[in-house]
Amino acid sequence: MEKNSSNQQNKRERRKPGMKQWIYAILASVCCVAFVIWTGYWAVLILIPVFIDIYITKFVPWGRWKQSNNRQVKSILDWVDAILFALVGVYFINTFFFQNYQIPSSSLEKSLLVGDFLCVSKLSYGARSPMTPFSLPLMQHTFPFFGFKSYLEKPQLEYKRFKGTGHIERNDIVVFNYPSGDTVASKFQEVDYYVLCKEAGRSQVWTNKNTYGDILYRPVDRRENYVKRCIGLPGETISILGDTVYINEKPIQSPEKMQLLYCVQTNGTDISSAAFDDLGLSQEDKKRIGMYQDLSEVDSLSYVRAIFPKAKNGNPGLLYTGVNMTKEMVEEMKQKPFVEKVIPLNQFYKLANRMGQKFVQPTIYPITYDMQTQPGDLHPLWIPKKGETIKFDTDVDRKVATYIRCIKNYELNDFDYRDGKVYINGQQADSYTFKLDYYFMMGDNRDNSADSRVWGFVPEDHVVGKPLFIWLSLDKDKNGIRWNRLFTSGNKK
Repeated sequence: MEKNSSNQQNKRERRKPGMKQWIYAILASVCCVAFVIWTGYWAVLILIPVFIDIYITKFVPWGRWKQSNNRQVKSILDWVDAILFALVGVYFINTFFFQNYQIPSSSLEKSLLVGDFLCVSKLSYGARSPMTPFSLPLMQHTFPFFGFKSYLEKPQLEYKRFKGTGHIERNDIVVFNYPSGDTVASKFQEVDYYVLCKEAGRSQVWTNKNTYGDILYRPVDRRENYVKRCIGLPGETISILGDTVYINEKPIQSPEKMQLLYCVQTNGTDISSAAFDDLGLSQEDKKRIGMYQDLSEVDSLSYVRAIFPKAKNGNPGLLYTGVNMTKEMVEEMKQKPFVEKVIPLNQFYKLANRMGQKFVQPTIYPITYDMQTQPGDLHPLWIPKKGETIKFDTDVDRKVATYIRCIKNYELNDFDYRDGKVYINGQQADSYTFKLDYYFMMGDNRDNSADSRVWGFVPEDHVVGKPLFIWLSLDKDKNGIRWNRLFTSGNKK
């Protein structure tokens, strides 16, 4: 009788909440309401009774397992509880607030370097609702080592973006899902699928599984994360001429740390590896440098001799090609007493073309339409804007090549083009009104960057967030930490 009475008293004491429990319950409920107001997910309000019961009423024995007399079972359940709590927390933070991103390539050097780890804010442009809600945290699309998908393909929810603290502006560095990553060849995932089909042939890519593997489709939010600088905004017309970007036919200022490839002629003096190191070239950059050992040996290449005549000392000189430098580095290079001439590599190609050579622009958007673009240039492209309409009345071939991916792949319409006529969702169409805003993204390392000049526009539903700061920077060339970059801005203009 005394034992039963004691148990009842203990139950009453457990149900009697203290001030701390009331504070926890109120804070949890307020956070829940705030989240609902922000996202519009009214179903989340069901958590409020759960919080009240956990902290106040305690009708449900949520932590009963903690009272187990079996130490081994209790220890295991402690670990399970901690891991589940951490996974839920990471998923929530990663989805709605902040995400880690590591710079994998040199496309943004010298603004962002390979080995930089960024804290990416999803609040800056507004968090995107989960489009594939059932996925493992910290895994973009593939489970490491085992190679299977880290997410469930169903359900796939419609795109929705919550209110953010701002919007994308020109020269913002933006993290986004790779637009051309909607389709990938499993054995060539590092290569743009559409470029691969253009170069090898679509039928070859699809049928030769031994070489290319299976063809995989990935939902928007499961595509690879990329980072570039936003150069063109919705509704603008962008073009590039002579390495200068024009928006609506007006030149814009280049990023401070923008790099181009240059040709450097010396008076015969070798430029040592240490000299390139002092200048700030990475090991990757140095590997790309080409060199004419002796310009006296290129008499058969008259265009080279015409562009790079003999040095002041009469020596034919040496020619280094593909030297990756910022404007500041170029000025430093020009000050060296043995340097005769420094010009952009694209300028060299253009001069050579005027002399009968055939240096062509590598793959340029739209890849299915040949516009005979000179190296470094880009013909004018109008960037789609939500609510604005294009007409298929003139220059239809080019318009189809430019916007078919937007209309078909990103806005999910059936699209057909035959006999000079456009068919959208089975109906002949002479115009199309866009449903999304689009952006034109480029790397600061302009001649070593796969960006919108190759794969086109970035739809707004692909935008992930804005880099805030660098929380870690690993230098693979020196096998150490770049301490001077820690907690510096991740969005340098």
